[in-house]
Amino acid sequence: MLIDPFPPDSAPPGLPLLAAADLQDHLMVASNDLDRLQRLLSDASESLMGHFYGAAGELKQLLHIAAHHPEVFDATRLHVAMEHLAGAITAMQFQDLAAQLVTHTERRLRSCADRLALEAMGDDDGPSIVEAMPLRPNPVTQDEMDAGSIELF
Repeated sequence: MLIDPFPPDSAPPGLPLLAAADLQDHLMVASNDLDRLQRLLSDASESLMGHFYGAAGELKQLLHIAAHHPEVFDATRLHVAMEHLAGAITAMQFQDLAAQLVTHTERRLRSCADRLALEAMGDDDGPSIVEAMPLRPNPVTQDEMDAGSIELF
């Protein structure tokens, strides 16, 4: 026989404590996963930046040599390589947008988890700190990346 821990006349308002704790755990796991994703994006971005600057330096030197010795080089292929490098810049901008979105979502999840814990479990240990919900619903309005004029940040 199942016994209801909260008989109808004594049920706490809102979510039952166990359900609230379970939901808070899921929110925190999702937040931690986003934190790991942020670190992975950061590592990939640092690697991409290092390779980008190395390749850009080499290509600039080759373009300089090609300009002074056109009989040795076909500069057309170097210009194609520079276009590929411009694509790498677009990828770096995508990483920046993705990182902003991940950070924003992580803050929203943590705020929800904190508020849920405060509502469900109360303020037994003194004043609780609940991270404020981000003011804007979305920090990034772009949902796609196109090549174009690029400014490094």
